[in-house]
Amino acid sequence: MKVTAAVARAPEADFSIEELEIDEPREDEILVRVVGVGLCHTDLVFKMSQTIVPPAVFGHEGSGIVDRVGSAVTKVAPGDRVAITFRSCGECARCRKGDPAYCHTMPMLNYAGMRPDGSKALHGPGEDIASNFFGQSSFATHCLTYERNVVKVPEGFPLELAGPLGCGIQTGAGGVMRSLACEVGSSILILGGGAVGLSAVMGAAVQGCETIIVLEPHAERRRLARELGATHVLDPAEAKDLAAAVRAILPIGVDYAFDTTGIPDLLQATMGCLGPHGTFGIVGIAPPGTPMPGDLMSAVTFGHTVKGIIEGDSDPDTFIPEMIELYRQGRLPFDRLVKTYPLSEINRAIADQHDGKCVKVVLLTGQN
Repeated sequence: MKVTAAVARAPEADFSIEELEIDEPREDEILVRVVGVGLCHTDLVFKMSQTIVPPAVFGHEGSGIVDRVGSAVTKVAPGDRVAITFRSCGECARCRKGDPAYCHTMPMLNYAGMRPDGSKALHGPGEDIASNFFGQSSFATHCLTYERNVVKVPEGFPLELAGPLGCGIQTGAGGVMRSLACEVGSSILILGGGAVGLSAVMGAAVQGCETIIVLEPHAERRRLARELGATHVLDPAEAKDLAAAVRAILPIGVDYAFDTTGIPDLLQATMGCLGPHGTFGIVGIAPPGTPMPGDLMSAVTFGHTVKGIIEGDSDPDTFIPEMIELYRQGRLPFDRLVKTYPLSEINRAIADQHDGKCVKVVLLTGQN
């Protein structure tokens, strides 16, 4: 079957829009007609790193309509509306405990660019194309995915917006609501006002945090953070001494901090913002070899916790429906972050997002 996809062929090169062939679904696979797909920084990190050898199709925040299913698939049927999230095995100890983001086979199932047997689902003239990224590779008009990836989306919810719930939105909101589990009346510092950071702001508001401080360089994003629930916003150009700026608001320091930036100096500076028994959750992608922030003596003295977080510690089968319900209640208005572009304009969308002209890109395939 022919599909149109955005293909990455070199780290610095633009994506190229190409016609490819996609395999028929195997017994455990689901063919989805993609309606929309979020653009996540992780897609670009993998493109630049060549961890997956090009040519490759990325995309891991897809949503669409089930077209066909393999003989062993029972969770969904043709015609079902689905959001597509990360893949997990469902059988290891972590999956059985409801922690699929820490699946023992997470790297192979999500970051290998191929099926576990080494085969690839996408093909160009005379070549195979790396696929199966996060169990989907949804920068395309169709993708193959799996039962553990898909969550049904109810009628009435905008299907083209559902994909980011499977990664970026659940990482931010879930990081605050599930991993940090911020208490009512608590305080939090959120580093970065992109899609993940602003989702964390919304999650903090849902949790009932009393003080929500956001550090973000773009004025428009600081304004949006305020509208979504932040009580204070800081411009890093002015708050050069982060601890002093935060402690001017809360002299004792914050109960929680949440980093979406991965900037080593900022990670270190954040430790000086934590109050006694404070917890620092990190989702930002730091350069390889970056040391853990803080020092052991301070951690012992003040009871600080530093924890890494993947996918908001979320179980998508339960958390995506929860986020959809919060959206319906007006408590998680993540659509305010979204700007849509045609899939064919992926390169312009990347440039606009990099320049701060938009917060969250969703690429539309023109299908419904």
